[in-house]
Amino acid sequence: MTGYLMTSDHRAYTLPRLISWNLTYTGSVPCDSFTVTFLYEKVMAEPLHLAAGFSAMENGQVMLRGIVDEYTVSMTDKGLLATVRGRGYAARLLDNEARPVTYQAATLAEIVRCHVEPYGISCREIADVRANSTYTVAAGTSQWRALENFCHAYGGFSPRFNRDGQLLATAELDSGKRLAIHDGTPVISCTLREDHYGVLTEVLVIDKKQNVEYSVKNQDMINRGGQCRRVVYTPGQSTWAAMRYTGEYQIDRSKEEEKRISICLPGNFAVFPGDIVRLNLKRIGIAGEYRTEETENIFSASEGAMEKLQLKEKT
Repeated sequence: MTGYLMTSDHRAYTLPRLISWNLTYTGSVPCDSFTVTFLYEKVMAEPLHLAAGFSAMENGQVMLRGIVDEYTVSMTDKGLLATVRGRGYAARLLDNEARPVTYQAATLAEIVRCHVEPYGISCREIADVRANSTYTVAAGTSQWRALENFCHAYGGFSPRFNRDGQLLATAELDSGKRLAIHDGTPVISCTLREDHYGVLTEVLVIDKKQNVEYSVKNQDMINRGGQCRRVVYTPGQSTWAAMRYTGEYQIDRSKEEEKRISICLPGNFAVFPGDIVRLNLKRIGIAGEYRTEETENIFSASEGAMEKLQLKEKT
């Protein structure tokens, strides 16, 4: 893999051969991130000082574009080493706060134009979504949250970024890519974790202005002995459908971390977030199709390459 730096004065530099890297992909939040290390040369002093952007290429394909957060230069027993760290383009939206604003019948295209494009982010796909109620961006809300909340409330999906740093403001489609992992696959490690802490059994949605309430229950967790309720207050004049969606959304979010499978494989870049992994590991008792939530690709000259996958049940 080859790394490139883009400076604040619009110059591009090819980094020396990388001796280690860590590229983590989520496509959403927390951001994609990267760490690359290479032998330091004096000519890199100015480019590192002015470094603003980073890109990684592998076999002619863009593996990641992001922003540079920090660099270090250190003297070690291996010589002078430089390390550059940063995050994907979602960081531009997370790091910037939106002004409080209220929209009437807003469209997703309008939200992208006001909260995304001013930060130099291009949008590859925008769903045809329009708000059926007033949409408010509260004080202290990040530009990412302003976008994400709108997509959740009126489109029922989460926005995400591709590896090229482009926003995909539309529902995720099946990429068609499948990775099969079975007992004959060279698996370095595999861990199944099921955590019930924080999984909601009931959300009570209250509209104080109309003095009405709506209860949404998670019957599956109730049947398993769970007991965890939240009370949510909504703006006035909420419809029953909006109140029900608010409760269902809170329950769905609480279940996101309930069951997770972590697998470590040799090699890099086998799958990316959104790809489907078919598991048939009889020894640990795991079988079925799982969505790739996060991948961490690690390489060092001394230890080689490995990829850590975070998988969740396909919905």
